[in-house]
Amino acid sequence: MENIPFGVSRFDSIIGGGAPPGNVVLLSGESGAGAREFLQTSAAMTALAHANSDLFELYYGSPAANTRLPEEVHYLSFTTDEEYIGREMAYTLDDEIVDAALSAIQFRDLSPEYFQLSPIPREWYVGETSTIRDLGTRHSRDDVMSALGEYLGEHASENLVLVDSITDLVGAISDEMSWSDIAMVMKGLRKAAHQWGGLIILLVNEETLGPKELGLLTDAAGGTLRFQWESGGSKRARTMVVEEFRGVLSRIEGENIVRFEVEIEDSGLDVSDVRKIR
Repeated sequence: MENIPFGVSRFDSIIGGGAPPGNVVLLSGESGAGAREFLQTSAAMTALAHANSDLFELYYGSPAANTRLPEEVHYLSFTTDEEYIGREMAYTLDDEIVDAALSAIQFRDLSPEYFQLSPIPREWYVGETSTIRDLGTRHSRDDVMSALGEYLGEHASENLVLVDSITDLVGAISDEMSWSDIAMVMKGLRKAAHQWGGLIILLVNEETLGPKELGLLTDAAGGTLRFQWESGGSKRARTMVVEEFRGVLSRIEGENIVRFEVEIEDSGLDVSDVRKIR
């Protein structure tokens, strides 16, 4: 079976090339601990492989022989647009990576569906090229969950899809939708992802969720990468723990490795040290 690389070079190498196709992976963590940087590195590096192979080889290297790069990269956000995400990526990755990668990433800004029933003024989330009439024509019959589902159904097959972030759905919860509904959608997504054969990565900030809500999301995902801050002496370090990852955890458990120290480099987030847990 060919694996799908995450785009984080040394991590991909350690786990045998990447994740099995058809996986939904949850990136969960404390603010600034590396989850968002992992998401953006994954998007940029996978896109870079298509946009500029020389730069990809320079910053990532050569993918393992048993891997398959997704044909397309789709980045979905509930609250921000392509320009904002590009600026955020530039904080993490070298400018030449971002400039090349953005041309090969397909962005879907779900903010019109997300904010349409809120008291937020429409001009705050409707782009300059859109009009209020356009908004009414395109989005009046769609809520954010149905828009998300439709987009995934059209674009997720064999591709890399990144969702930034599931935490934002907290703001969409109402009398008609609860956390159990979101968890059920996530479980349905896991089943659909198996049929699609691509890789779906979901970002969540665990500081805004309670243990029950986080547990529902973790249970619905095929794998969870949990990012935390650790203090040792006078230095704080970002760490990543691999949890509940079907088809991946067994590859590293044999070496008693489930925790990694990570750092931010010009090529984005990468594994800098491997910690063995016995």
